[in-house]
Order: sequence, then structure tokens, then C-alpha cells
Amino acid sequence: MIAPSTIRTRFDVSAERGLIPFVGRGRELELLLDGFERSREGRGQAVSIISDAGIGKSRLLYEFRKAVTNENITFLEGRCLSYSRNVAYHPIVDVLKANFDIQDNDTDQEIREKVTRGLQFFKIDEASTLPHLLELLSVKESGIDKIPMSPETRKHRTLEALKRVILRGAEFRPLIMAIEDLGWMDRSSEDALKELLESISATRIFLIFTYRPEFVHIWGSRSYHSQVTLNRLSNRESLAMAIHILGTPDIDRNLEDLILQKTEGIPFFIEEFIKSLKDLGVIERKGRQYQLSKDMGKLTIPSTIQDVIMARVDNLPEGAREVLRTGSVIEREFSHDLIKRLAGLPEQELLSHLSSLRDSELLYEKGIYPESTYIFKHALTREVVYDSILSRKRKQLHEIIANTMEEIYKDNICDHYGVVAGHCIAGEKYEQGAGYSRLEARKYQKAGSFKDAIEHQEMSISCLEWLPQTEEIQKKIIDARTTLANYHLTLSHNSEAKDAVESVVDLALKLNYRKRLPGIYTAMGLHALWVEEDFSSGIPYINDALRISEEIDDFLSLWFANYQLGVCVSAQCEFERALSYLKKSLNLSELADNTIGILFSKASITQVCYMQGNISLACKVGEEASHLAEGSGDILSKGWAQTQYGSALYYKGEFDKAEEYLLEGLTYSQKASQSASEFLAACTLGNLHFDTGVHGKVQDYYINATKSLERAKLFPSWANALKTYLARARARTKELDADLHGLFEYFENNKLKVCEGIMARNIGDILLQVDDEHMADAEVWIRKAIEADTRNGTRWYLATDHALYADWFKKKGDLSSAKEQLTRAIEIFRECGADGWAEKTELELSKL
Repeated sequence: MIAPSTIRTRFDVSAERGLIPFVGRGRELELLLDGFERSREGRGQAVSIISDAGIGKSRLLYEFRKAVTNENITFLEGRCLSYSRNVAYHPIVDVLKANFDIQDNDTDQEIREKVTRGLQFFKIDEASTLPHLLELLSVKESGIDKIPMSPETRKHRTLEALKRVILRGAEFRPLIMAIEDLGWMDRSSEDALKELLESISATRIFLIFTYRPEFVHIWGSRSYHSQVTLNRLSNRESLAMAIHILGTPDIDRNLEDLILQKTEGIPFFIEEFIKSLKDLGVIERKGRQYQLSKDMGKLTIPSTIQDVIMARVDNLPEGAREVLRTGSVIEREFSHDLIKRLAGLPEQELLSHLSSLRDSELLYEKGIYPESTYIFKHALTREVVYDSILSRKRKQLHEIIANTMEEIYKDNICDHYGVVAGHCIAGEKYEQGAGYSRLEARKYQKAGSFKDAIEHQEMSISCLEWLPQTEEIQKKIIDARTTLANYHLTLSHNSEAKDAVESVVDLALKLNYRKRLPGIYTAMGLHALWVEEDFSSGIPYINDALRISEEIDDFLSLWFANYQLGVCVSAQCEFERALSYLKKSLNLSELADNTIGILFSKASITQVCYMQGNISLACKVGEEASHLAEGSGDILSKGWAQTQYGSALYYKGEFDKAEEYLLEGLTYSQKASQSASEFLAACTLGNLHFDTGVHGKVQDYYINATKSLERAKLFPSWANALKTYLARARARTKELDADLHGLFEYFENNKLKVCEGIMARNIGDILLQVDDEHMADAEVWIRKAIEADTRNGTRWYLATDHALYADWFKKKGDLSSAKEQLTRAIEIFRECGADGWAEKTELELSKL
């Protein structure tokens, strides 16, 4: 014996004893091999193997791996387990451990050395990659906390580091990466696989996923992603399995019919059913033939796979059954150390029971005693055994497991928060469950995985609400709900943020819990402002948040309230007031030397300036924000800053440069899941392409912008304004299919002053393109736009109104009035600092 076995799956273990024949899957195996051949040629492929439990997903994967074992490839595997839903990047960590040959008993220093050697071999930059990989591998002192960045950026860089290793590895040798049981995958891993899948089309990478039909992946359709659905075996194939299991082709017809009728072509069921018949003494061999040994009318034959499994379990000695039950409560896999502590049996007695379970093939063992790990032969086996335990007993076992894990992992409990939380909750230890769920949520938040953070924070709240409602618990609920609202706000989920805190507003006031009132009022206010567009109730909420945060010296809430007030009043064209709030947020950020706060404040000042018509200042401040964002490397900041600077450049008329920054802003906004900046970037890109006559992508950009707002339930008036932009684009290309009355209703229902002139101008433009009969109506709407933009002080928009009015006069044949309107447009563009637009309009004037 020289080293721990590298056997990883139950099929590896089974192969030592002999597997039943691989039948009925030749076509599916050929599809996998064909996908591998294409990927080996540099055309990356992905295949999903889909079937119900017991149909043969893992066996097909095992046979595929065996078929390519002599190839010069890298084969990496990861598996999702039911408890891994509570563990970030669980299958990804499996892949990394396989890639760097990391063993379960390696020390932090050994892991660091192995990863460092691997990065050096691949010639991958250590500074940008090593800390993120070590953090994924739960190495203490990974170095990640020494790198200043937002949670969104941490997640982005983690995924980039993972992709870097995988893509670089495929340059050395073709790479196959298989992830099993995606239905139990955590959201962070799902995001990682989505990113990876989008990057493999021109690589030597073959991705294989297995999952049950109810799982729905998030990566949509790709030409290089196919699906293999495993169907049940035919009668002929089922009998071929039965012949091998029984060891003879001579099977009594009645027994054949019984096997086919009961097992319904499910391979795992066939195997277990026949073993169960043997255990029950229902069948016997006479000479070369197997036949039923008893009268069918007197037999109780298991009818389902669940019945079969339980029949086999019931035949075990009581001690072995108890160990199996305890193991099922832990998970599909469990360590010898953990089952030893839970069983409370003498070592030899425990080993005897585990031996019985191995002999019955209900459990498999990997590793070397006493570092062994035990694995249920099939997920169904574990599920059936677990479901057979009385609920009271299950609760007790979960509680004991939670306590035992706390003891075993006390030195690194942070790596097990989610799993321990799950056992605490199942054991109705709600206070501990709330604490561990909150800690796991915070881990996800620090990693930038806000969807996972939200899920665990909701678990924490649910636990707290089960407890007696003392004042202390009530305050914890307020804390938890306010934190949940903050997580939602990070993703622009304003409705969900409001729902999180609405139920505790009165409670916080009753308890005078001022610490959380700014956060509560901010969530309530932003929903009123950005979802309902109700400024009369929204602004007072934010003002209250501002006042209280000043009184209690809550710097972060004070900054956020000033920042949000600045952004929201600018939408109502109160530009000087908006600038005063944003300058306060900038001053607070500079006092705290907070780079992210500084660049966000500057980026939003940029927006106010170009909306107001102060383009030169907008470009100056926007460029400063852009440089800060580049230096920070923070994707959230880069998305917002590059979008705002690109928009300022568009308003100035520097179209090529504007497009460069807007495209970068759009990319980073999408990576950071920031709907507001994604909308602005896509909208401005649509306008830029429209104004420069590049109509190919205009509609796509407007549709993208609209969807980003509707997905986040933000700014209904802006979403309607985008629909008028889209209708205008279609009118210019003679594709108009919009209901004009619907466009008029958008204007009637508009609640944002900044959209008044935009909607009116777009409707005027559309009417101008329709036909000559709408000329009078077009003029009415163009005049409405001029009146609105004059009243609201949106100077740049006013210049475009006059330019459109010139088009109206040209179409009417009144060139003198057209020249007058263009001259007025040029004057306003010059006053705004929109030099490129002034020159563009002067060229139009010269043609007249």
C-alpha cells in the first residue's frame, strides 16, 4: 500500500467488483464521443445528460470516461450534493482539487504550494489569480482581504481566475470537465458554469453536465450545447441486464414477466429488484434456470424502487440499519470520523456494521481507514432511507449532527456555515440556524454572490420568526430584514427590498431602533421613487433617512441618502438641488478616502451636468470618474463610470470615443447585474447608432435597455420612453407597427419630467415619418417637446427639438424657417459645449 486510492465515484468502486453490462446506451455514448472529437479539434462543446433518477446518467459518464482513458487529455470531475446547495462553489472546488492534485488531508501550505506550482507551469499571473483560487479552496490567509474591491468585483475576478486556469489548461491538453447532479448546485457555481460555457466555443474544452428533468439551467441555448435524454430500457435490454445479474440466460417466463412489469426499464430498479428477490428467497435456481420459488398469490412483492430499497434495508441487522439511517441524515457522503462520533459504538462493532453495508452494496467506501469516506450507492438509496426515519428521530439526528460538526470543525467552522445551518434548521435549533445562515449569507455577500446571500438571509429570517418574540429577537429580525433589503438593492431589486422591510417599519419605530431606520426608510423610499415614481412619498422617506443617519453618525447611510436624493431629484430636472446632494456625497467620500464612493458621486454628477446641458463639465468630471474606475479595477464602478463618461462624450458629439466607453460600460454593467447602468448604456448606444445612421443594432439596443428596466421593475416612465425611441427607429426604417394611441398614452402617463421632452420629440418624429396627413399633428408634438425642454432646463434636448423642427419645415418646403430652426439649434449646442453636434448641424445648414 503506497498511497490513498484515487477512486472517486461509486462506479470506480463497483468496477473492482464487476459492473453489470452496459446496455442500450450505444447511441448516447457515440454522441458523447463525437462531441469530444469536435472539442479536441478546437471547437468547444457542451453536453447535458438528462434523465430521471436511476436511468443511468452516472453510468454513461463512467463508460465515456473509460472510453477516452487512453487519450492524452485532462479529465476533471465535480459533483453536486444536496447539502452543497448551502456551500459556495462546491463542484467548482472539486474541479480545482482535481486540477491541482489536492488531497483532502493537504495542509494550507501544501495547497498553496501546489496551486503556485500549477500557475507557474501554466504561466498564469499569480497576483491576479492565486488569492482567488486559495479563497475558493478555503485556505486561511489567502490574501484576498488585502485587495480592496467591491463584492461584485470579487465575484467577477474569482470567475475570471477560474476561467483563466481552465482555458489555459486546455491549451496544453484537451480538457473534459464533468459536473454531476446540477439540480443540487449552488447559484455561485451555476454562474461560474454559465461564464465558462460562454467562453469555450473556440477552445479544446468538452463540458458534460448531468441532471434530472426538473432542473432548468440559466445559460440559454448555444449552438455548441446539446442535450442527451436517456430513456428507459426496452424489454430486450432489460432482460439482457437480468441475464447478467442472474448469471444465466435461462429464466422462467413468469419471472421474466415479473421483472419487466415491476421495473419498467429503469436500470437501477432492475438491479435492486433482482437482488431484493434473492434476499427475500422469492426466486431460486434449479439447474440452469431461475424461477419463482413460491406461489405468486402468497407473495408480497415490492412494487416500487422505494419498496425494493426498503426491503433490502429491512433485511439488515438492526445495528447496521441504524448506522445507515444515521448516515442518510448526514448526506450522501460522510466521513468515518463523523459516523463514529454519531453512532457512539465501539470501533470494532461500527466497522462490522459498515462492512455489512458495504457487502450489501448499499454503501461504498473510498480512502484508507481511518480516513475513509462512505458513499451511498445511489442518491435514491439515501433519499429512501432518509424518508423512512420518523420525523421526530430525524430531528434528533440533525440536532446531534449539528452539535458534532460544531465540535469537529471548530477550528474552521467558517467553511461549514451553510451545512451546519441546514442541520440546525432541520433539528429545529432555530437560533443557531439563524446565526449560521446569517454568517453564510455574509460570506456570499463578500464573494459578490448576492443571489446566494439573499437565499441564506431569508433562511435566517425564517428561523428568527420561529422563536419567541422577545425584544432582542425582534431587533435581530429588524437587523436581518434590513440587511436583506440591502442585498436586494445591490441588485436593483427595489420591490423585493421594500417587501423585506415593510413588515418591520412600525416595529422599528415602536422599539425606537434608530440604528436601522435609515436603511428601512431608504428601501421604502427607493421603491416609491423608482418603481412607483411617487416622488411625493419617496423623497420624504429619503429625507428621513438622511436626517437620522446624520443624528446617529451613520456614515454609509448618510452617503447613500445624499447620493440617492441627488439621483432622484435630477430625474425631475431639479439640477442645482441634485448637484448639491451629489457634492455632499462626494465630500463625504473624500473625507473617508473612499475611492468607490468618490467615483460613483462623480459619475452621477456627470449625468446631471449633461442632462442640464453643461457638457464640458460633464466630460471633465466623467473622465475623472473613468480614470478612478480603471484604477480601482472594480467592475461595478467601471460599469457606471464608463457608461456616464461615454454618455457625456455622446452629448458632446465625439461619437467614436463615446461608443468605445459605452460598450465597455455595457459589458461591465451586465457582468455586475446592474440594471440601471445597463439601461443607460444600451439606451445611449441606441441613440448614438440612430444619430450616426448605423441602424443595424439600434432596435436591439433599445430592446435590451427596455428589458433591463422591466426585469428590475425600475423607472416605468423611462421604459415607456424607450418604447417611443424604438417606435421612432422603426418609423425611420419604414417598419412602424406601433399603435400611435399607445404612444400618446405613454406621454399621458409619464411621471418623470426628464422624459417629457424625449417622448414628445420622438412622437413628433414618428408622425413626421408616417405620412403627410400627420404633418399638423407632428408640429403639435414638436412644439410640446420645445415647451417641455425649455421649462425643464434640459438644454441639449432643446437643441435637438429645434433640429427636428427644421426637418418639419424642410418637409413642408419652408427652407427659410428650417434655416432659422437649425441656427437656433447650433446656438444652443454651442452654449452646452456640444461642439460635435454643433458642427454636425452646421453641415446640415450649409446644405440648405
